[in-house]
Parts: sequence; structure tokens; C-alpha cells
Amino acid sequence: MAKKTKKVFLGGTCNGSTWRDKLIPKLKINYFNPVVEDWTPECMKEEIKQRKICDYCLYVITPKMIGVYSIAEVVDDSNKRPDKTIFCVLKQDSRQKFNSAQLTSLEAVGKMVKDNGGKYFTSLDKVAGYLNKNK
Repeated sequence: MAKKTKKVFLGGTCNGSTWRDKLIPKLKINYFNPVVEDWTPECMKEEIKQRKICDYCLYVITPKMIGVYSIAEVVDDSNKRPDKTIFCVLKQDSRQKFNSAQLTSLEAVGKMVKDNGGKYFTSLDKVAGYLNKNK
């Protein structure tokens, strides 16, 4: 019987960020990309379903972040499903950078995720390495 390839939910910053486009070619596992042109109630239902069924829930936060819901999701997941929660903070996205106060807060969130049993990374290469090793 063939071994099932694991799947990762690609959550986090949208708003024109290209981090997913950079990560996807590096992945050797399946993924669910929740970003769509037209966000509908059906899309929301599918996202909730995928967050539950995926083996990993990845939340990548970049300076293009506008809302803070992804931060709430990653903390919630790190409490409820720490073994499948991955948090990654990218200090720069295109020309945008986090300021030092923002980075300090995000690093504290990363420590919280880690303390809860989740994984915390600061580069897409490290995320890909972890996911590919654990496929």
C-alpha cells in the first residue's frame, strides 16, 4: 500500500504577498492554498474544513499583513493542535519590513507557539525543510 503524502494548510499573510509562490515549489508534500480571487461563504467553509483535515497548519506572517486574525489562529491552533501548528515570521516582504517593536511582538508570539508545542521558523527554507523531512 502506498504511503499517503501529508498535506499543509498555507495560512497567513495575503494582501499581495508572494510567500506562497516562493514556498510551493520547495514543497514535497501536498498543500491547500486558501487564497482565491473571490472570497465567498463556500470558500470560508472549505478553509475551515482544510484547517481541520490537513496534517499541518502553517501561518506565515509578513509585513504585508493588514489584519491580525492569523495571529489569533496560530495561537489557538498551538493550544488545540500543537503537533500540527507551524508559525513563520518573515522580516521582509518585497520592500516592506517590520519595525523593531513589531518584530519583538511577533518573536514573543513565536515563543508562545513553541512553548505550546508548535514549531516556529523565520525562513521559508526552514519551513520547507521541516515539512519535507516529515512528509
